[in-house]
Amino acid sequence: MTIAAILQGKKDVISVHPDDSVQSVVQLLSERRIGCVPVVDNGQVVGIFSERDLVYRVAQDGAAALDHSVGEVMTAPAITIADDTPVIHGLSLMTKRRIRHLPVVVDGALVGMISIGDLVKYRIDSIESEAASLRDYIQTA
Repeated sequence: MTIAAILQGKKDVISVHPDDSVQSVVQLLSERRIGCVPVVDNGQVVGIFSERDLVYRVAQDGAAALDHSVGEVMTAPAITIADDTPVIHGLSLMTKRRIRHLPVVVDGALVGMISIGDLVKYRIDSIESEAASLRDYIQTA
């Protein structure tokens, strides 16, 4: 299965602009109860802003971190994934790079966002389905 299968059950992705203030984006994260957002400029994913980025900047600048633009604080360039990538490769990429979210990009445009939780849930569901099929097969044999 591919990343596209996971995106089918997800809502539209929220993104921010590099000129947005850290304060406004932190408010957005809080309101939406999400951990990160892709940063998009002229239709291209230029970075990702996460709780981790905020923590690092607060450690450096204290409360003044909120006055910066997201473009100054974000992780760039963003690691992205294509929708035709197999789920297992997405899991591998997230594990190797120690990241929890990936913007999904098709033809240079942001089409969605996946989390490691999305991928793990998908894998567990597919493994449970396979196990149920095997149990059914064994019982009917």
